[in-house]
Amino acid sequence: MDKKQNAVSKLLSRWRGLIQAGAALLTNIHLPNFFRGGIYQGNGKAVCVPGLNCYSCPAASGACPIGAFQSVVGSSKFGFSYYITGFLILLGVMLGRFICGFLCPFGWFQDLLHKIPGRKFSTRKLKPLTYLKYVVLALTVILLPALVVNDVGMGDPIFCKYICPQGVLEGAIPLAAVDSGIRAALGVLFTQKLIVLIAVLVLSILFYRPFCKWICPLGAFYGLMNKVSLMGIKVDDHKCVSCGKCAAICKMDVDITKSPNHSECIRCGKCINACPTNSLCFRYGLGNDMKEKK
Repeated sequence: MDKKQNAVSKLLSRWRGLIQAGAALLTNIHLPNFFRGGIYQGNGKAVCVPGLNCYSCPAASGACPIGAFQSVVGSSKFGFSYYITGFLILLGVMLGRFICGFLCPFGWFQDLLHKIPGRKFSTRKLKPLTYLKYVVLALTVILLPALVVNDVGMGDPIFCKYICPQGVLEGAIPLAAVDSGIRAALGVLFTQKLIVLIAVLVLSILFYRPFCKWICPLGAFYGLMNKVSLMGIKVDDHKCVSCGKCAAICKMDVDITKSPNHSECIRCGKCINACPTNSLCFRYGLGNDMKEKK
């Protein structure tokens, strides 16, 4: 394994927090809107951002891919969205769940919450819950909005309307804080979603990224693309001594030496920094085997 490649990989993983902060800022670049109580509605809103980021956030510079997909699926003039689907597939092939680990604002927010001091719990015995996000993707993002429609043929954006905590965190709360009219209009639905948000906040302090692991449909989609994504982690079996340190430090409960393209791997790079023999590194492109065999 190339020493330069390993050094770059370690540097990338060590600076992950700053990269996450920068990605969150670029995704929400219109910060003055938080004080104006308005939403940016320029041409940038026609473009999807990679991570989960609410369209209704006052500072949002683009559209959330899940929200954009749901608006098309639930439309009375439903048609297959080649742009949104193609955009997701392109990102999935290029980066996979690297997006979750480095570019998603809500993923970064959960990382920050988990740093709050206190007792932490492992999710290793809760692995069956990781399949729940695929059910959320299939039912609330695709099937129900398309099949359960009103008299004019429009379906509800089920995930965005009833589940997504990012909408309350980035949209409803900031807008209501500066607009009395919005505050007066808040009702039962806001209360229900606020309860979901509070539950996610509390769980994020106790568990590492519970929303990413168990609920997020965007993470589910990118997880499916991990198998074919150009961005991955390479394992050099010539150097690996099977010490288990990479598996022990992984908060996504992945043994990277056994499954370098596992659907739960968010490419955070913690395993790369923990490896005592430098047998792990990021790899990108076609023709790069995930494992270098002995």
